[in-house]
Amino acid sequence: MDRFAALQQALRSAPPHALARVVIEELRGRYGAGRVELRMIDYGMKSLQLVDGHAAEAGPVSVHDSPQGRAFGSQEPFTVQQPDGGAVVHLPVTLRGDRLGTLSVGLPPSADPGGLLPALRQVCEALGHEILVAERDTDVFLLARRASRLTLAAEMQWQLLPGRTCVRDEFEVGAHLEPAYAIHGDSFDWEASERYLTLAVTNGMGEGIDAALLTNLATNALRNARRAGLDLAGQATLADQAVYAQYRGAAYVSVLLLRFELSTGRVAVVDAGSPRMWRIRGRDVAAVPFDHQLPLGMFEDSVYVEESFTVRPGDRLLIGSDGVYDTLSGPAGEALPDRGEKYGERALARSLPGHRLLPAGLVPAAVLRELATYRGEAPLQDDALVMCVDWHGSPGKTA
Repeated sequence: MDRFAALQQALRSAPPHALARVVIEELRGRYGAGRVELRMIDYGMKSLQLVDGHAAEAGPVSVHDSPQGRAFGSQEPFTVQQPDGGAVVHLPVTLRGDRLGTLSVGLPPSADPGGLLPALRQVCEALGHEILVAERDTDVFLLARRASRLTLAAEMQWQLLPGRTCVRDEFEVGAHLEPAYAIHGDSFDWEASERYLTLAVTNGMGEGIDAALLTNLATNALRNARRAGLDLAGQATLADQAVYAQYRGAAYVSVLLLRFELSTGRVAVVDAGSPRMWRIRGRDVAAVPFDHQLPLGMFEDSVYVEESFTVRPGDRLLIGSDGVYDTLSGPAGEALPDRGEKYGERALARSLPGHRLLPAGLVPAAVLRELATYRGEAPLQDDALVMCVDWHGSPGKTA
């Protein structure tokens, strides 16, 4: 058995909370590594939080101005030479495009950092797989993602999400929520099969636990319908019936459903509420309007109808909740409750071309940072959710 296979076996056999220690022992024994640290990205995507290891800096480090943050953002190793001739290599820990955190490895002067990169990347890939499996049985990695305490509603919402990034040959999708530690009713979901990519952006009415319970019901109803093989209209209908049966019209959920046919780029859509979408094609940015249908659970026996459009390779789609496009700003970025321009009227479209070189997984957080600047010092009055989809098209096909 080679060393990498032995490491994989050791990770699978280790207690879930001890994964980082297994990697640390391997790197020290095999490469003479000194400093080794594993960090997870926090829920707000602002800092990298220490999980385990003898870190040079025990507290969190910024994702924007640190060596670890540079590796996380670029998804490439970043090497820092040390005064003694050694080096610290910071590597991204990522699984199928979902950015989990970073692994930092301090190598002695006798080591060749460049020559070791392929092996260190393999270690990170194996660690990423095992972290996601281990999270079923331990809170160690979930706790490391918290820069502050989650509200109960936020806890419920984060446990509902599929991840924050998903990458395949045909597409890349990323999404983010703010305020990350006090989410109310906004949520997102996705599923990728051999034929389809299905997306859902939901917004349950209300606040706190009531909104979280409502959104959980709607999301699981949509999943149940999707797994039963129903089309988008059928998924919306089943979820509508589930919400109405529970709340009898007293509460409802806005949702935008999209299903991409991976071989053709044809997209089926059901727009049942407030989330909106913009398309960036080349230098052009335009809102993509749909026929607004009734939110889920508002009335008994609502009927939903699919629309469709087609994406081309190179298209970028951005979906925002009403907490994004309805945010107001006054002079000098002062957020005002009853006047000022809404962010979605012009400012959002102006900002999107500036993010063209960012991967889809980083665009949502970048848009939400700009939104924070736009509204000034005032806190968000509602959840803000952004989802970004980059469409590459079926491999071997061109526009």
